[in-house]
Amino acid sequence: MYKRIIGWLLMLAVFTGSFSTLFIYAGFKLNKDYIAANLCVNRFNPGLHCNGKCYFMRKIRQAEEHQKKQAGRSNSLRITVSFFQEAYRVKFLEPSLLEKHKICLTKFNYLYTSQYLDAIFRPPKSLV
Repeated sequence: MYKRIIGWLLMLAVFTGSFSTLFIYAGFKLNKDYIAANLCVNRFNPGLHCNGKCYFMRKIRQAEEHQKKQAGRSNSLRITVSFFQEAYRVKFLEPSLLEKHKICLTKFNYLYTSQYLDAIFRPPKSLV
């Protein structure tokens, strides 16, 4: 039970950073009237029909800049570790035969013949 709740909370914490623009958009849609009346830069110029969009775009820009800062900070904290290892070499020792231990093998003569193979497999006849 507790592990499941902790798991959901951790997943929510991880995804919160990814969905920051979604939260900004949802907050803008829910509080659109309040933002247009009190926080909008162009609230005194109703002819522009801004309705808080300037505030929304400013918040989006701030979120993007914050994400860029976080990305730059995480890249600067990243350490590059290079691992170099010398290639493994296999050395084969050449066998050294001493003359006194050298064994002379006799030549093997293959004396078996078969008429059966000669009767079936014949080379093609030339047309010349």
